[in-house]
Amino acid sequence: MIPNVLTIAGSDPSGGAGIQADIKAISANGGYAMAVITGLTVQNTMGVQRVAMVDSGMVQAQIASICDDIRIDAIKIGMLGDEATTRTVATSLETLEAPVVLDPVMVAKGGDRLLEPAAVKALQSCMIPLATVITPNIPEAADLLGTSEAQTLEEMLVQGSRLLALGCRSVYIKGGHLSGAKSTDLLVTEAETETLRANRIMTRNTHGTGCTFAAALATQIAHGHALTQAARHAKSYITAAIRDADTLSVGNGHGPVHHFPHRMDDSRHHRT
Repeated sequence: MIPNVLTIAGSDPSGGAGIQADIKAISANGGYAMAVITGLTVQNTMGVQRVAMVDSGMVQAQIASICDDIRIDAIKIGMLGDEATTRTVATSLETLEAPVVLDPVMVAKGGDRLLEPAAVKALQSCMIPLATVITPNIPEAADLLGTSEAQTLEEMLVQGSRLLALGCRSVYIKGGHLSGAKSTDLLVTEAETETLRANRIMTRNTHGTGCTFAAALATQIAHGHALTQAARHAKSYITAAIRDADTLSVGNGHGPVHHFPHRMDDSRHHRT
């Protein structure tokens, strides 16, 4: 069965991140993608020039319409933007039993802030407790905790444990901001910590990696994989997507990853 995966996020007209990246990643991982748009951005590979949020009532109506008609096997949440949208999405999902992958989109690749400071508390109190797994990178983890960025795996683990205390079931901290030959991530749960490593790929074309990984992870979970296995599949997929990023020619800044990477081995064919 092909799982139905709902993404709730903002739109990136350049196609590298947000809803557009999510739809590609969900499709590449063997899911059927559905999308609720929370905001419109004016952006390209050079940065974000403008953001306009969708009315929170319209966001709620989009979610309700899908829930009234379509089975949802997993949910990926990206840019929420403001406090009203964050609280609306949280309320809309309270009664759903589908697993939730929350990518706390706070700052764009070029440094533009995509989550209002007032919304951070709503994210912490309302949204994180609903999440099956949250997928912050190192700066986002520090932002959520109001602390400095982790510089080592040990500090990442400490921050992962602190984030777990906010009420989510698990935390996947992406370690791409650390230096070294390997890109090392940590999956932290109450029971254990899993370390996931891949060779670091030298490219400037990494726009949308966070969105893409979280959407892939949600789809892998929707396929019925246990969280650790789903994370390994998603890590393999995003590594391949970054590896093949330079085969694209999109823009003059931070280009997108390749959402349909070539030479995919059996571990990236995502059927159960």
